[in-house]
Amino acid sequence: MDKDLLDLYTDYLISSFGQVTATGLSALLGNAVSHDRITRLLSGRDFRSADLWQAVKPIVRQVQSDDAVLIIDDSIEAKPHTDESELVCWHWDHTVNRSVKGMNLLTTLYHSQGVSLPVAFELVTKPDFVTDKKTGRLKRAARQTKNDLYRQLLSACVRNGIAFRYVLNDSWFASAENMIFVKETLQKDFVMPLKENRKVTCDAPDVPNRRYVPVSEVVLEHNVPLTVWLEGMDFPLLLVKQVFTNKDDRKGVVYLVTSDIALTAEQITTLYQRRWKVEEYHKSLKSNLAFAKSPTRTVRTQSNHLFACLLAYVKMEQMRMKTHLNHFAMKTNLYRVALQSAFGQLQMLKAQCGLA
Repeated sequence: MDKDLLDLYTDYLISSFGQVTATGLSALLGNAVSHDRITRLLSGRDFRSADLWQAVKPIVRQVQSDDAVLIIDDSIEAKPHTDESELVCWHWDHTVNRSVKGMNLLTTLYHSQGVSLPVAFELVTKPDFVTDKKTGRLKRAARQTKNDLYRQLLSACVRNGIAFRYVLNDSWFASAENMIFVKETLQKDFVMPLKENRKVTCDAPDVPNRRYVPVSEVVLEHNVPLTVWLEGMDFPLLLVKQVFTNKDDRKGVVYLVTSDIALTAEQITTLYQRRWKVEEYHKSLKSNLAFAKSPTRTVRTQSNHLFACLLAYVKMEQMRMKTHLNHFAMKTNLYRVALQSAFGQLQMLKAQCGLA
């Protein structure tokens, strides 16, 4: 790995306000680094989750705490005009309830002492083809489900000795299998939302003919957690209903469950609010770090560009720790300085042309 060149490339991602290319970085550096060398950086070998961990490990060790959380979520970056491949292909986006052509990034974000750091990641690929039973057409298929990758990422974090107490994720990953894995295999606790049709019971395991009902039918007192058992699981959970108001003033409801039965309702909802950090992370990747602004065309160069975006995010988070400026404020400051420089150059050009 050419660490010095990778450092320059991530600086380029942070500084850029448009498309990022090997030629663009070479020109920015006054051709001191050839565009071929930059291209070789992106095409030489695959950068993987283990490489990210080696880069972020020293920072994690500085901020880690036993009460930290691991947040797992995926994000799809639409690439409608890019040639389809095993990486750039059709993925179901549950945020818009339709399939989207693009890249699907699954990240484990570590949040501790106010700092958010990506510590593991996987890009969802679909190298195989299967026949769609409904249409009879061939479609791409992954060899592992996102739930498989979810468990692999968590296992890697435990093997790497990352200190944390809770796992947070959205309802997409709130399967009984994942809950059992977190609680019994990893010996950790979780806070997850349930879809309103998930079935629970208030009857203890020793009660005969236990009656399961959709979680939306459970009578819950305000701010009073209720002990329930989820269908397919034999350890108790605490259930709490969180009511919120949307931007259009409509009421919304989230049903949260946790495996830590010592928590209060306020602690459960406060913990789950920390999941919002992964949304901030996704927004910064896409808005500040040229996540989708590289014209790379091969699976390897596209994947390695995304890896560099993750390193650039880590760099911005380190600067945020020192400056107390959020990523968007830092980017605004860079833009202001760039605009001032461009304006000054324009005034000089006008003067040379007799237009001043």
